[in-house]
Amino acid sequence: MAGSDYGTIFKITTWGESHGKGLGVVADGCPAGIPLDESMIQEYLDRRKPGQSKYTTPRKESDQVEILSGVFEGKTTGTPISMMVRNENQKSKDYSEIASYYRPGHADFTFDAKYGFRDYRGGGRSSGRETIGRVAGGAIASLFLKQLGIHITAYTKSIGPIHCNMADFNAREILNNRVCMPDAQAAKRAADYLDQCMAEKNSCGGIIECVITGVPAGIGDPVFEKLDANLAKAIFSIGAVKGFEIGDGFLAADATGLTNNDAFCTDDQGNISKKTNHAGGILGGISDGSPIIFRAAIKPTPSIGAPQQTVRTDGTPITVEIKGRHDPIIVPRAVVVVETMTALTLADMILKNMSADNRKILDFYQK
Repeated sequence: MAGSDYGTIFKITTWGESHGKGLGVVADGCPAGIPLDESMIQEYLDRRKPGQSKYTTPRKESDQVEILSGVFEGKTTGTPISMMVRNENQKSKDYSEIASYYRPGHADFTFDAKYGFRDYRGGGRSSGRETIGRVAGGAIASLFLKQLGIHITAYTKSIGPIHCNMADFNAREILNNRVCMPDAQAAKRAADYLDQCMAEKNSCGGIIECVITGVPAGIGDPVFEKLDANLAKAIFSIGAVKGFEIGDGFLAADATGLTNNDAFCTDDQGNISKKTNHAGGILGGISDGSPIIFRAAIKPTPSIGAPQQTVRTDGTPITVEIKGRHDPIIVPRAVVVVETMTALTLADMILKNMSADNRKILDFYQK
């Protein structure tokens, strides 16, 4: 299977299946000398692991990471960093019936169409558990970016029809509630809505917003390697994502040039900045120094207990009620996945940017 790696210089390759012996990642191209140990990676993995509330799958997994290479005496060595998380609580028998039919909303049919074979135990490589490798590799990228003063904050902006009031935004609240919302009151309403969905054996989706601060102007390329295009690819590679917008996004279609353009100005120190940020921090595919803001639309969890129409692999129509252990909503656990895929994209493009200006090369090597 092709397509399990991401990045050019700072590059990850993920491996493993939902019900195999384990999952993991090899991160290559990471600079030497970054402080790193398993606890730093674990902090990110704990944010996506299952069984943390009634709004996540009850599958009990510790998701303990093991660093197998690339770290010595608490720092990266510049060599490939291999990490593994072992599966501890597989219940493959819960999925044995799925082998005979295609689940609505899943990749069962398309996997069969492409490979003539599929791992029906929880979806194999199409399972949300595949994101373990992304989060582990992206955690390293996040640590690298923090040394540069770049910070990424992702959170749930909406769940179903429940939207955060951004006037009540509180970053500390994101990790204080089960739905990762920065608005405590909206989080309570979202929980009530989720309870209703669960009572109906149904699921729901939502929107994740991500804000990146500290990115200097000049990151990204103007044609095929645009920063916003690469962010979109990274986020769309997450299985449940069905939409992506940056800055004003689709609202820009209703705007005019006068209302959508960001006027330039200078601050008290003479630095060039913008009065507004309709562009979301990127112009012409290149960062402009403003906060980068984008949103991802996450679809409802396709595995639901309510009756659904589908067909068997021979085309016979049937009605199914999906069994097994599933999240009633994907959004809260996907927040850290969005955050770490963003980190991987930025880390890679910052390293690629080192060769963009001959003056920077001469300045570095002539010292």
